[in-house]
Amino acid sequence: MHTVTPAALNRAKLLVEPALRAAVDSLDENLRLPVTYHLGWTDQDGNPSDAGSGKGVRSALAMLGTEAVHGLPNAAISGGVAVELIHNFSLIHDDIMDNDRTRRHRATVWDVFGVGEGIVVGDAMHALAFEVLLDDDRTPHGAAATRRLVKATSAMIAGQAQDVALDRGDTATLDECIAMEANKTGALLAQSTAIGAVLGGGSDAQVGALEHFGMTLGIAFQAVDDVLGIWGDAAATGKPVGNDLREQKKSMPIAIAFDRGGTIGDAVRAAFTEPMNDQQIQSLAAQLESAGIRDQVQTIARDYLDQAIATLDTVELAPAAKTELIELANFIWERDN
Repeated sequence: MHTVTPAALNRAKLLVEPALRAAVDSLDENLRLPVTYHLGWTDQDGNPSDAGSGKGVRSALAMLGTEAVHGLPNAAISGGVAVELIHNFSLIHDDIMDNDRTRRHRATVWDVFGVGEGIVVGDAMHALAFEVLLDDDRTPHGAAATRRLVKATSAMIAGQAQDVALDRGDTATLDECIAMEANKTGALLAQSTAIGAVLGGGSDAQVGALEHFGMTLGIAFQAVDDVLGIWGDAAATGKPVGNDLREQKKSMPIAIAFDRGGTIGDAVRAAFTEPMNDQQIQSLAAQLESAGIRDQVQTIARDYLDQAIATLDTVELAPAAKTELIELANFIWERDN
């Protein structure tokens, strides 16, 4: 299915990218190249590239959060830069921890520049995110926005620790998986929208509702990612087909299989005892789909998406921004349907 890219993603890129580039330019010269490479702006030798830096969902949420509380979009720029830096720092470190060599159809930062460089570059992006927010002298809300960025980052780190613990264990429950994904993915989407609302001068009720919108959207987002991680097209995901099975990730489909037990639970447990080849990965993916698990995860994603959209009706928001938030939420759902 061809999905139309929401206009908000393009607007946010035009709004935020110049400031993001300026922030990256402020980094030490030894750090800039791996960062510009990761963001798709250059190749590994520093030559200009149009590889792309992802969809920019988080910066779009920050911009729409500001607009939803009747703020001007420029007020969201520092927030948009900060959440994109935090997101990308986490991707660089995640690739190292997962031993992933491919992201966005190219070799990962650590694979090109080395593990040590990947760690330091991720650390630099993490620190730069807070610097950008705290140095924004155009807003009286910088400190409040920064506290929310701290909250998001702390939750993401806790989620990563939960993820590692689940992968080390023999099994995982769906409740454990959702709790982990709420921290690892949901927290930053929650605070992206909330930071935008804070920078736009929103009320506590508006900020709270937009935070809840982002959290439930984040869980839906990750549920769709979990489907793509097993059944997604490599041309779309930038990773090999069945990558989550290859890495034996305890994602939602696997947690559901463990919860069910029986034949499908036994099949997953047996498959995860040793590395799988491509044929075994295809076989397990087919068994999971035949058991209805792919459909169940898609239903979970749809339920959380519906919760997110319903939250927008609980407070007064600018109608145009509200419409764009719904369009963005549906875009996240439709990329796999």
